[in-house]
Amino acid sequence: MVAESELNTGLLLFIPYRALENRIFGVLAEAGFDDFTPAQARVLQRVGPDGTRLTELAEQAQITKQTAGFLVDQLEKAGYVRRAPDPTDKRARLVCLAERAWAAKEIADAVVAEVEREWETHLGKRRMQQLREALTLLREITDPWA
Repeated sequence: MVAESELNTGLLLFIPYRALENRIFGVLAEAGFDDFTPAQARVLQRVGPDGTRLTELAEQAQITKQTAGFLVDQLEKAGYVRRAPDPTDKRARLVCLAERAWAAKEIADAVVAEVEREWETHLGKRRMQQLREALTLLREITDPWA
């Protein structure tokens, strides 16, 4: 067993994220949204409110365009997304969230809020605020889409 002090920072960030993700998927499944995978969810999370091009989704999810297309096809068949013409380029299409995705997002957002309240209770207000500030600063150098 590895001591906590020996865990690298990336793993220390990943463990609570995975716990949050598992909670979200559990609650979504109970609510009838049990027909998508974490890989599909990672693409779904990147669809903007006005739609997003497939190439942008692939880039942001750090997967190939073919993989993104396959995942979007599955999400479309399950009713989570729809494709629409891009008003800025007649040749391009946008992936847009469908009503089913908006309903799942509402549930997921409530779970996130609940988990963040639990974390704040455990860490205290000051530490939780410091954690969010530190992670926001790290995002400046780790998230090219920030």
